[in-house]
Amino acid sequence: MRFPQAVTSSLFSALLICSPAAFATESATLQITHAQGTTTVPKDPQRVVVLSPAALDITDALGVKVIGVPKTSAHYPAHLAKYNGDAYFDAGTLFEPNYETLSNEKPDLIIAGARARDAYGKLSEIAPTISPDIDPQKFIESMTERTEQLGEIFGKQEKAKEVLAAFNAQIADVRAESAKTGTAMMLMVNGGKLSAYSPGSRFGFIYDVLGFKPATTFAKTGNHGNSVSPEFVMEANPDWLFVLDRDSAIGRKEGSSAKQVLDNPLIRKTNAWKKQQVVYLDSGSLYIAGGLQSYSLLMDQVKQALDKAKAQP
Repeated sequence: MRFPQAVTSSLFSALLICSPAAFATESATLQITHAQGTTTVPKDPQRVVVLSPAALDITDALGVKVIGVPKTSAHYPAHLAKYNGDAYFDAGTLFEPNYETLSNEKPDLIIAGARARDAYGKLSEIAPTISPDIDPQKFIESMTERTEQLGEIFGKQEKAKEVLAAFNAQIADVRAESAKTGTAMMLMVNGGKLSAYSPGSRFGFIYDVLGFKPATTFAKTGNHGNSVSPEFVMEANPDWLFVLDRDSAIGRKEGSSAKQVLDNPLIRKTNAWKKQQVVYLDSGSLYIAGGLQSYSLLMDQVKQALDKAKAQP
């Protein structure tokens, strides 16, 4: 029995639509909700550019291969130093991507971030683009979600579970001691000036996640912290000072180091100084990257400091 050509075409189209290959094609993408909206991205993309050091920190922890990263004016911390190598093309700066190079490299996926927020529209014209930013006010939920999303995109779900389990175990380990060890203050030293951070801020992790009691709080929780003086720190009198040296983080050589700035008569009057509980954090890791591995390194430092303090007579 022969069917008319129109009927044959219709049947063929229906079979094609219902075929496993068609379903495979249809399911080869994901809908990812991120800081800039919702984007359809390919599963397991092969040509991936990561513009956000925080996202690069996470993809590196998951074992994801990338082809390009920002190199111009980027100062990667030690655990991400390999991305300065020739195996990765230069995608521009942290704030200004090189659109021509990106277009020529034809990526399948671009992972941007807060620093490249203004470039999102142009980047989306080149390839599907997501911004998996970490929300400091919902740190654990946000870090977990972003790690799981990236794990799903690259078929690394089991690895994501593994690294998150280790991360959460570190948090529990520090929290078991932090609550009974006195008050703390998170300081950033930048150009000889001091900024302090409170719970819910960019560097509120010390309080919000690790459980240290803040020596003082502020109404504002912006990225740049709250400007304070050595007198203010002395009066707040924290038992712990956690210090980020921004100049060191961005590779600035001139000026005084954070250690030099804090070595003054007023800071020396604090409990933190007297008890030798001033912890100079891995500033490049925390300030430039700020992903899963960066905060893991921070917790290593904090745990070592707590153990040292506990061992003192």
